[in-house]
Amino acid sequence: MSGPGVAVHLDSWLREFGPRGRETVEATSVSQLLDVLEGRYPRLRFKLRDETGRLRRYVRVFVDGEDVSGTTGLATPLGGGQTIDILHSIAGG
Repeated sequence: MSGPGVAVHLDSWLREFGPRGRETVEATSVSQLLDVLEGRYPRLRFKLRDETGRLRRYVRVFVDGEDVSGTTGLATPLGGGQTIDILHSIAGG
């Protein structure tokens, strides 16, 4: 992919393991985006995806404000200029 890439922002819990602010990543899908982030920040590995490579159920990925976690998920295509927010939801009872 060439061009401006996508702007990625992690919530406060995930920032402990990855970029502290917005970071630009070149990726054509959410899956590739996570590959790039895990390559740059090895401590993110297994925080976003489980051992089988599936998105963890408590992780939500928003592409331009739309939650894609329960729909197209990792296969969601990305284009330059989009904003990706990755949130770690709090489990509780």
